[in-house]
Amino acid sequence: MFQVQIVFVTQSLICHLTVGGNMTAKKWVIGNWKLQGSLASNRGLIECIRARLPVLDERVGMAVSPVFPYLPQVADLIKGSGIDLGAQNLSEQVKGAYTGEVAGTMLKDVGVKFVIVGHSERRAYQGEDDELIARKVRSALDAGLVPVLCVGETRDEREAGETWAILLRQLNAVFDLIDSSKDDIVLAYEPRWAIGTGVSATPEMIADVHGFLRTYLVARHVEFGARTPILYGGSMNGANAATIAIIPDVDGGLIGSAALKADEFVSIYDALRAAA
Repeated sequence: MFQVQIVFVTQSLICHLTVGGNMTAKKWVIGNWKLQGSLASNRGLIECIRARLPVLDERVGMAVSPVFPYLPQVADLIKGSGIDLGAQNLSEQVKGAYTGEVAGTMLKDVGVKFVIVGHSERRAYQGEDDELIARKVRSALDAGLVPVLCVGETRDEREAGETWAILLRQLNAVFDLIDSSKDDIVLAYEPRWAIGTGVSATPEMIADVHGFLRTYLVARHVEFGARTPILYGGSMNGANAATIAIIPDVDGGLIGSAALKADEFVSIYDALRAAA
C-alpha cells in the first residue's frame, strides 16, 4: 500500500503542474466559534457583521458555526443576510439510543448547511480516527449537508517528512465512502501545529499542501476537483489574510478565534473578495 501511495503522489504532482493552476471553486469564509458564545454576544457579533457587510459578494460565501444550543438563535439572526449556518460536529448515527449525540437530519431540520468534520481538536481531544470521520462525512452527505472535512499533520509528522502520507491516509479513508461524481464537500487544510497558536504556515508550505490536495481531488474526479473549495485553517486572521488569499488553490479560510471578532472576520472576507 505504501509503494502504491508513493507512485500516486509522484503522478499527482506531475499532474498538478499541468492542471492545478486552472482550477476554480467558489471561495468561502467559514467561522468556527468552538466552545464560545452566549445569546447576547452572538447577537452583537452577527449584528456587527451584517452592518459591515450588508450585501455579500456572490463569488465569496460566508458561514458561521455556533455550538448546538445557539443554532436556532443564529439561524434567525442571519436570516436574509446571505450568511449560511454551520455546525461544529455531528454523529455518524441517524437515530437511536446514543445519549448526547446529534444527527445530521436534526441539523438539517434547523437550517444548517455546513458541518465541520474531523477538526484537529476532535482528533486530538475526542480521539476521532479516520474511519469514524469517514462515517461522519457519509452521514452528513446522506442528510443533505455539506461536510467541511478537515485534514492535516502534527508538527512531529511534518518534521519527520510524513505530511503527504498523513494527508493521503486521511483522504483515502473518506473517499472510500463518497461518490466524487455527485457528492459535494469542502476541504480544509489544518496544519495541526498552527491551530490556536497564532502561528501560520508559510505561504510556501500552504501552496505546496493546497496544490497537493487539489491534485488529489482532480485525480479522483476532474469536475469534483474543480468545484471543491479548499480552505486554509491554521490561524488565519485579519493581518495575514491578504497574503494567504492570493496563494494558488486557496479558496478561503476555516476561521477560529478571528471569527469571534467582527472586524477581523470581515477583513478576512474582504481579502478573499479582493482575491476572487
